[in-house]
Amino acid sequence: MPDNPVVVAALIGGLGNQLFQYAVARSLADRHGASLLLDTSGFENYPLRRYELGELNIRADIAQPEDLLFFKRRQHMSWLGKTFDRMVSKFHPDGNSRIFNEKAFVYDQNIYQQIPPVYLSGYWQSERYFSDKADAIRVDLSLRRPLDQVCQVFIESIRKTNSVSLHVRRGDYVSNAVTARLHGTCSLDYYRAGVAHIASIIEDPHFFIFSDDMDWVAHNLPLTHMSTLVDVNGADRGIMDMALMKACRHHIIANSSFSWWAGWLNPSPDKIVVAPRRWFNEANHDTSDLLPASWVQL
Repeated sequence: MPDNPVVVAALIGGLGNQLFQYAVARSLADRHGASLLLDTSGFENYPLRRYELGELNIRADIAQPEDLLFFKRRQHMSWLGKTFDRMVSKFHPDGNSRIFNEKAFVYDQNIYQQIPPVYLSGYWQSERYFSDKADAIRVDLSLRRPLDQVCQVFIESIRKTNSVSLHVRRGDYVSNAVTARLHGTCSLDYYRAGVAHIASIIEDPHFFIFSDDMDWVAHNLPLTHMSTLVDVNGADRGIMDMALMKACRHHIIANSSFSWWAGWLNPSPDKIVVAPRRWFNEANHDTSDLLPASWVQL
């Protein structure tokens, strides 16, 4: 454990979730001049997803087992015993450790009351946690290395046109019964309305379509406007797809934290971001803090 104050962020879920978890922890750490550690241990028993932030310019280190022991003191004192007590005394003589768990889906202003050292556990899906640090967060979440040659071809087209990213999330939203019941997919009517809204404002829009089910898109979502299916990055190259999506001038996102971030990472004050008003299918979550006020909800 470092000698200076520290914030530890528990990471779990896909890339979009990891970005939220990083952003809230980085914002809190910056407020207090603290170091940031990322707890990636949750992926050891979570085969569906992997840690994906290593390709970005994040300001954080991976937490080591000895770092995490400090925060497990209150929960596991009985089995840690004397060895753990000696570690805590060495790194933090005052024993001032806290674990702050997300209590609900909505923004929790109590985050600002947390003084490092603190361990953050949750999804934190609201820009209100880090909007005052937006410029720094966008720099942190830029690519460490340039896009490869295949992606460069697409980004050149994106930059030359009135580009609009359109994200169709299916995958586990369809194939996994539990996930499908919880989230559901955005309807074709939603995408048609989003396209019509953009086309009513933007001259000659060019839609760049991203999806984990391109065959479905090709057969079910024909567009009368210029469109390109971006099918060059596999499931393990989500970072690259997100870089292409955020380079677009405007966005039609799915009910997915992945495309939420593609829209948010675009720094343009003139961007149009269309988002689904209904984010969950069955989950009883208050999503009033999820979408920025400037985004168009359909």
